[in-house]
Amino acid sequence: MNAYREKILGAIDRDMPPADIVLNGVKTRGDHDLNPDEWVEPSERKSLRLAAVLVPLIERGEGVFVLLTRRADHLNSHSGQVAFPGGKVEEGETAAQAALREAEEEVGLDPSLVEIAGFLDPYETGTGFRILPVVGFVKPDFTLKIDPNEVAEAFEVPLSFLMNPDHHERHSIMWRGKRRAYYAMPYEGHYIWGATAGMLKNMYDRVYAP
Repeated sequence: MNAYREKILGAIDRDMPPADIVLNGVKTRGDHDLNPDEWVEPSERKSLRLAAVLVPLIERGEGVFVLLTRRADHLNSHSGQVAFPGGKVEEGETAAQAALREAEEEVGLDPSLVEIAGFLDPYETGTGFRILPVVGFVKPDFTLKIDPNEVAEAFEVPLSFLMNPDHHERHSIMWRGKRRAYYAMPYEGHYIWGATAGMLKNMYDRVYAP
């Protein structure tokens, strides 16, 4: 377990970048990774919205697992999609605070059980969000309390599965009249794709890629 921790801590950013760097910095991953010819540069956008997600790494005796959610089917945006706990960063809070708050609101994860490890690269979506992924080591002795207004279910996926490049599939879909490519990591009936899969791919690139 210590070797896994050291590997991650040695590869991700330990210091949280300021909000203006997340929103305006050039070091970013995103939907443009696979769609560079159709991308709108940040300088050409009217605005980018700041969001944060928690990448919860649950340390169990049998291995490390990633906690994911499936968004409620009645939501107006991204309904039914697999996602990390997270959402918009509110005024007066940091990205790490927002990620912990959202995880507690969505699935009842006690912030005291989460040790913030660091941060992946900001991820920009085609819908105008810059998301800061907050990586956290999670103690396994928690009881989830899912908010049905936001989340349909929560489930765990072995980190070893998600960090295996054989599972990093490239799919495509027609969106706003154009064919867009995206990463997908299907797992036991769960379709992990889009921004969530893209952030996991960024984690692989930083921590596990040769």
